[in-house]
Amino acid sequence: MKKLLLLCLFAFTLSLSANATLANTEKDGTVTGKVLDVNLNQPLPYVNIIIKNAAGTTITGGITDDQGNFEIKNIPEGKSFLSAQYIGYKTVTKEIIVDKGSYRIDLGNIMLEEDIASLDEVTVVAEVSSIQQKVDRKVITIGKDLTTTGATASEIMNNLPAVSVDSQNGNISLRGNENVRVLVDGKPTNVPAAQLLKQIPSTSIKSVELITNPSAKYNPEGMSGIINIILHKNINIGFNGNVNIGFAKEISPNFNSSIDMNYRNGKLNFYGNYGNNIGKSTNYGMIERFDNNTEQLFDFGNNNKSHLYKIGVDYYINDRNTLSFYTNQNIYDGKGNGTTDVLYLNNDFPDFRQVFNNSNENNTSTYNGAYKHDFKKEGHNISLEADYSTFDSDEFANFAFNDNTGYIDVVDNKRDNTVINLDYVNPLSEKAKLEIGAEYRSNNSDNIYDTTNANLFDSNYEYNRSIYSFYTTYGKTFEKWSYQVGARLEQYEVEANFAQDTQDNAKFTDEQFSIYPSVFATYNLSEKNTLQFSYSRRVDRPGLGQINPIREWSTPRVTSIGNPELRQQFTNSFEINYTKIIKGGSITAGTFYRNIEDEINRAVYIDPEDPTGESVILTYDNFDNNSAYGVEASTNYRPTKWWSLNASAEFYYRTVRGVVEQENVDVDNSTFNFRMNNNFKVTKSLNLSVFGMYRGQEKGLQNTRKPMTLVNTGLRYTFLEDKATFSFSYSDIFNSMKFAFDGTRPFPTKGEFNWESNQWRIGLSYRFGGGKYRALSRKQRDDNETQGSGGFM
Repeated sequence: MKKLLLLCLFAFTLSLSANATLANTEKDGTVTGKVLDVNLNQPLPYVNIIIKNAAGTTITGGITDDQGNFEIKNIPEGKSFLSAQYIGYKTVTKEIIVDKGSYRIDLGNIMLEEDIASLDEVTVVAEVSSIQQKVDRKVITIGKDLTTTGATASEIMNNLPAVSVDSQNGNISLRGNENVRVLVDGKPTNVPAAQLLKQIPSTSIKSVELITNPSAKYNPEGMSGIINIILHKNINIGFNGNVNIGFAKEISPNFNSSIDMNYRNGKLNFYGNYGNNIGKSTNYGMIERFDNNTEQLFDFGNNNKSHLYKIGVDYYINDRNTLSFYTNQNIYDGKGNGTTDVLYLNNDFPDFRQVFNNSNENNTSTYNGAYKHDFKKEGHNISLEADYSTFDSDEFANFAFNDNTGYIDVVDNKRDNTVINLDYVNPLSEKAKLEIGAEYRSNNSDNIYDTTNANLFDSNYEYNRSIYSFYTTYGKTFEKWSYQVGARLEQYEVEANFAQDTQDNAKFTDEQFSIYPSVFATYNLSEKNTLQFSYSRRVDRPGLGQINPIREWSTPRVTSIGNPELRQQFTNSFEINYTKIIKGGSITAGTFYRNIEDEINRAVYIDPEDPTGESVILTYDNFDNNSAYGVEASTNYRPTKWWSLNASAEFYYRTVRGVVEQENVDVDNSTFNFRMNNNFKVTKSLNLSVFGMYRGQEKGLQNTRKPMTLVNTGLRYTFLEDKATFSFSYSDIFNSMKFAFDGTRPFPTKGEFNWESNQWRIGLSYRFGGGKYRALSRKQRDDNETQGSGGFM
């Protein structure tokens, strides 16, 4: 009996020891479960499962497998909260408690319900465009109202706050300044901005970012800022897409269409986008010169075809590693013709006529690859991205005159860009974040000009530029305010060679090291009132069109060429913005000030090769320091359930400096612009829109442009369960949009130019595919995450 008692006591002690050991090894818990669609009762793969403690700090997490199952380990004892997050579905949160006796928790089936509002954002183009003010940019989501009013990016840009497109030369400006950098999907392009905007169909655009004061994470080029055009890309599971077709006409017919598709199954997402613009356009105008009593009459026509392709694939290796590839291909075929008549009204000289014909074919190819690794801590990641693009353009131009003379120009342009980014992001805590990165950029160009003009010479211009960059930013958030400081270090090297038949080769080199600091601060006055301040130093490096000594374009009285001796222009930019959330929308108001060093601007000279002294050379030069300032305001507002609007107004002031025929000229210029886009919901399926714009008078070196006004109308009708949309628009209904001016330098003039702005347009779009399941949004290239948001936590 005594032995039996001793044996039982030993067994009991051993059991206690085993239980203690088991307790010590099972202090971390495990939770399992399965995620299903509540309506279909089918499993949802790749759902994001996040475990947070009672303070809201993320502890661990994972994703569901192909059958919707998950198993999350290493959950500490105590109370935690599990969240199942999936794009297009409402988040479900469950409380879990890990303690003695419940180290393994099975939650069973977790049912997710579709979020209709989120579904619209992911898969459907919004009916109405919206404007969102972020810490360093305005984000304009392009809705059906804007794609209705314009077939190309160039046409809808004039509808955006602070943006203007010159209808004569296609040059784009931001806050009244043409020194702006245009990106596509966050990447530079070899295509000249004026041509690029005419080649991108409006239906291919998802959103436009106006980045007026970029952070140190961004390339600092562009004095007035960056315009980033983001193209559509779907990530819906299954086969999905949109197709659009359109037709427009005033004088000449124009056709446009686009289609974007994606197929997502498991770990692979394939997507593609195609858009085209095919048609003719007409421009005409006149210039009167009072010093010699002449009148110039212009009549130009274009027949252009452009095709834009985007194809890509995302490979979700696992929940921490993503690999992405895409390519953009832009094919353009343009033919132009024009007649310029110079009429001598006093009959002292015979009338003069130039007939111009040209053809321009160019191909642009962009290839992009990216890899992203997410560390265990949420928001902690490293990414590597490489981008290579080429541009090959051939132009053949024939100039003929009424005295049976003429000449032929042949211009061949080849360019390539390489950009490599390495970015690292580390949330040091819930309220602090560190970002560091490095970038390499190279730009190479070879331009060949051959001519039969006896007064001109065959030329060859080679241009090579390399930039090495390193940046770091640090941001921290407090209870009511947050800040971010950063700096970008850049080594800039350029080498250019200009060869001409009549002279020795001219060589130009430049090398410079620069530091570009940036500061952002946000103060939340209340839940509905936010104040933002930002500062950045920027550079405007001369673009190829500004430095290329080979002619860009020519008329009988004006020739435009670049200046290879241009220096870099530096700008210190300050901004303050205030955002107020109101019932039915929001209002944003702000002011900016820019201090500019070695400003780049236009210079006009009498052509020394013209014995009559009536032709001019239009080029660029550096000038003394300058400043500019302005105020802006914009709003998204819904006065009633059936009426919504967005509106913006801007006032800018700057001194325009330049040279006109050896004379330094200063012109004080102030400009006021206003835009308003109204959308009226007549029925569930029918929407009407009215857009109005006023662009105030603007003074330049040579002339003063008169005010411009524009009113567009349109309607949209949805059918087939909202999958199809028919649209009709009538633009410039009062036929008031024209470029009229009075000039004083170098000759007293007045003039007016017109184009096909009084157009009617019809369109049809159709959305297809199920789109029931959404892909996990780890890295969306179109969100330009690699380039950086410049924001805070």
